[in-house]
Amino acid sequence: SLFRLKDLEVAELGDSDVHVKMLAAPINPADINMIQGTYAILSPLPAVGGNEGVGEVLEVGRRVAALKPGDWVIPAGAGLGTWRTRGVFPEETLLKVPSDIPVLCAATLSVNPCTAYRMLTDFETLAPGDSVIQNAANSGVGQAVIQIAKASGIKTINVVRDRPDLPKLVERLMALGADHVVTEEMLRKPEMKDIFKSIPKPRLALNCVGGKSTTEMLRHLQPKGTLVTYGGMAKQPVMVPVSAFIFRDLRLRGFWMTQWRKDHAQGQESLASMMDALCQLIRRGQLTAPACTEVPLQDYKAALEASMKPFTSSKQILLL
Repeated sequence: SLFRLKDLEVAELGDSDVHVKMLAAPINPADINMIQGTYAILSPLPAVGGNEGVGEVLEVGRRVAALKPGDWVIPAGAGLGTWRTRGVFPEETLLKVPSDIPVLCAATLSVNPCTAYRMLTDFETLAPGDSVIQNAANSGVGQAVIQIAKASGIKTINVVRDRPDLPKLVERLMALGADHVVTEEMLRKPEMKDIFKSIPKPRLALNCVGGKSTTEMLRHLQPKGTLVTYGGMAKQPVMVPVSAFIFRDLRLRGFWMTQWRKDHAQGQESLASMMDALCQLIRRGQLTAPACTEVPLQDYKAALEASMKPFTSSKQILLL
């Protein structure tokens, strides 16, 4: 295994540092990819895993103005190394979040809901009644897309892989606010026409799979619609028929939350307004944490194994 649980001394608290007691940190696919060395970010080794989580501030250096003991913080960017019980971090690597939201919502806030929010906001101007289609709809991002879209009056068509417990999954996604849940096989069936009797064809498609699933989703996009790719779980390219470009003028775009954060590092307004919007949804009960399995840190091996199994519908969260 690439992992060991180690006891380390907590670093000295510098003037601009913050001593944080970590509360909870999820295991995301990108965390695993980073460890395998297949991600666009490589941490110098030895490194602490984990890009997401929530902690409580224990003490702050004398130059730290925006944070105080008792505040809750999440990583401001990738690569913080959240799989630890405590750590000392420079103030600018942390973002304050309200401590009146559930701890699992805070722990899973900085990656998936932000990705969902940006993709629904930045590519197409969607109005209530419009629709979006997405694959891997049961993923963390997928669940957030369903809920954020629902709160804005946007309809979702959600594509999932066929599986033994399909009715249970459909029921869960519908309970989150999904309008339609279909399997990849259904995408090329005539029944899709029935869906579009009641809702317009989507202007936006969100892809984190690639391969055939994506080509099939594209067929249902409106002319001039946009496909945004933010992951490639099938490890296959996105294949687009030439006619989709010529006769329907479809747009293909990509999205990476880490890059968005870099691009918006100077002006904090867009980040603050997104965080506000997401925390408001959480407080109103319109955005919940994804289905989670809470695991004590010492059982990290089992948690890592569980997070790599196919058809996982539950996110492993390390309790620290």
